[in-house]
Amino acid sequence: MEIVKAPNPVLSQQAKPVTNITKQILDLIAHMKRLLREAKDPEGVGLAAPQVGKSLQLFIMQPTITAPVSVFINPQVQIEAPLIEPTEKKHKQEQLEGCLSLQNIWGTVQRSSKVTVDYLDETGKKQHKIFTKFPAVIIQHEYDHLNGILFPKRVLEQKGKLYKSKKDKKGKDVFEELHV
Repeated sequence: MEIVKAPNPVLSQQAKPVTNITKQILDLIAHMKRLLREAKDPEGVGLAAPQVGKSLQLFIMQPTITAPVSVFINPQVQIEAPLIEPTEKKHKQEQLEGCLSLQNIWGTVQRSSKVTVDYLDETGKKQHKIFTKFPAVIIQHEYDHLNGILFPKRVLEQKGKLYKSKKDKKGKDVFEELHV
């Protein structure tokens, strides 16, 4: 199992609810955690089941390398704060949103800085938590995956900018604006 790339149809479908947390679901979660850890250039901070070819309402998040991986099953996300403008500092990767299913494509997306999420964790326990800042942004991105939405759609809806990255001779990312 690998990370699927656009235009794979599973990425544009509404994901189905997880009905039972079975051994197969737990194996899927373990595999997704491994794929997220192994994602380099860019490093991943979240991964949704559709990104591994499974149309299920399930995603994982790891906002930093040292943070534990959080598992969200059948999440319901409520936006709690207004959308915030992304900051652009010379198109640095940290300020742009990207996706492991869309290699080398980046964009400016307005996301809320605060969300409330009701979900099941991987043990099947109901959770109700508030997330702010970067974790809130990750959750909105991954939740979009469960609804068949890739981030460039949000960029275009918001009349933002899309960029393509490539490596220069020194191996550093260089960003070029895409005109759509």
